[in-house]
This record gives sequence, C-alpha cells and structure tokens, in this order.
Amino acid sequence: MRKQWTVEEANAWYSAIDPSRGCNYLPRTAINSTEMWQACTFDPQTIRQELEWARQAGYNSVRVFMQFLVWQEDADSFKRRLEQFLSIAGGLGIQTVPVLFDDCAFAGKEPYLGKQDDPVQGVHNSGWTPSPGQTRVVDRTAWEELALYIQDVAGSFGGDERILYWDLYNEPGNSRMGEASMALMEEAFNWARQAGPEQPLTVAAWRDGPSFSGIMSKKMLALSDIISFHCYEQEQMEGAITRCRSYGRPVICSEWLRRTTGNTVADTLPLFAREQVGWYNWGLVAGRTQTYLDWRSKEGDPTPKTWQHDIFHADGTAYDAAEIEMIQLFAFSH
Repeated sequence: MRKQWTVEEANAWYSAIDPSRGCNYLPRTAINSTEMWQACTFDPQTIRQELEWARQAGYNSVRVFMQFLVWQEDADSFKRRLEQFLSIAGGLGIQTVPVLFDDCAFAGKEPYLGKQDDPVQGVHNSGWTPSPGQTRVVDRTAWEELALYIQDVAGSFGGDERILYWDLYNEPGNSRMGEASMALMEEAFNWARQAGPEQPLTVAAWRDGPSFSGIMSKKMLALSDIISFHCYEQEQMEGAITRCRSYGRPVICSEWLRRTTGNTVADTLPLFAREQVGWYNWGLVAGRTQTYLDWRSKEGDPTPKTWQHDIFHADGTAYDAAEIEMIQLFAFSH
C-alpha cells in the first residue's frame, strides 16, 4: 500500500511538470458523465475536435468526470473507452485528471444507464447526476464494489503518463449530503493507495472558503498528496490560495470561472501565474450541460449576454477572443 506523499515528494513532482492550464471537460454532445462514457453515446469524433480547439487555445490538461455505473455495467469496455480518450488527449499533448466520485446532483436524481434526459431549456446543468449516487454513498454494502472500481481504474492506469493526477471525489457533501459523505471520501483515499498509482491523489476543498475550516475540508486537505480547491468568488481567491499554501504542498485550483461574479480569465490568470497555481476553469464548449447559464437560472430563461462558464461556442468560435489570447499568453510564455 502506498503511503501519502511527503511534502518533498509532492513539490519535486510539481517542479518537474508543466503547470496545468486546463478545463473541466465534457463534449458538447454529453449532458453528464454517463452520456460521455457509455457505449451508445461515447463520441470520440467530437472529443477529438474539441480537444484540438483546447490545444490551440493553450490548454495542456483536462479534468474529466468518470461514472461508476458505466464501469459497473462493463468494466473492460469502460476502460477501453478511457484508453481511447487518453490516446486522443495525449496525442494532442493534453494530460487528463480523472474524477472518480462526485456528489453533485443538479438533476435531482440518481445516475442511470441508457438514454439520458434532454436539457431543460434555460436551466444550468439540468441533467447532471452523481457518481456513484447518493444511496451508494451511505450504503456500506455497496462499498466492496466501489473499492473494486477505484482499484481497477487507478490500478489499470496508475503508471500512465497521460494521467496527471487522480481527483478521487468531486465536492463530497454537495447536494445536501453533508458529512454523510466523509467516510466514503476517506475510504476512497485508502482504496486508491492500495492500488498504488504513481500519480498523486487529491480531493479539492470546496466549502467554507476561503478558510476551508470545516471538518470535511480539513480532512480532505490533510489526506491529499497535492492540494486542490474550488473557488468561484473572486474576492475569496487570494485567501483560498494562502490557506492552501499553508500545507506546504503544490496548489491547484480545479474549478473556477464565474464571469458573473468577477471570477474572470483577465483577473484570475495573472494571480495564478504569480502564485504558481495550476488551474482548471469550468467548461470548454457550450453544449448539453448548458453551463454557460447561471446556477440560479430557471426553465425558459434565455442565454445571457455574460456567460457564467465555458470558453467556446459549439462551432468552435471563442466566446471572448481576448480570453483565448490571455490563455495563450500564459501558455506560450511559460
């Protein structure tokens, strides 16, 4: 069983890599992680096209949500599709950060296989479902299979240089789960370390910003090999970075970009560059997730003039060409 990385090991790893300039990625044809990964809707042609746009814009990494149910249905086929994704991304010089669990449940339902609901017009992320699902998070009889899932995926790709690091659990406690998710989050670290991947492990602090003082936040930060966090409020960003720096480990902001609150490319990238913080903005191409809409959007709302997330229109044109120029500036000046 691999132990938590030392501070020295983590910082040596970070000094040897090209700092991440990434985005949270789903193809525009997928409404959630199930639709992205299941056989009937996996879309390598669109993925290749969009990741080419990302490469041209200066991105070098993508954070990608996995779905336990798709693995459970056919683990070998799921891993073949993940291999295909890594081949496409890696061929473009883009590394991948897999996210194995996720508590976000914007759709208000458990994950399910087969045809996914169509987007609700005007609603942000109307079809997003969690992984493995809220009932499994608290049902310990399901954990044996959850352990196999993490160990199979992290074990199979644990020596793959196309994977930058493992994000074990996105926003544990979201969707009103609270501290009920903490035990599974801790076990996720144990299971992954038993698999022994060569890449570092993390779970991003996301609540109680910028101090991240809650019991779950402190636990996930204490267990992580590298420190990651989410921040969509610009006035909290510097404080969040300072708090994360206190652990002495590399720092990555794995979710940001909320233009409607001043959390913009123009204001944030210079700060990340100065503080040597890796980053992943939310969204690449406007699509079925409709994350260009505000979190508070309601059914029937029109597309706003100011997008909340996302970088490109569905045809590959930039939402704001100045943003692309700034990303390229930091990419090519590194």
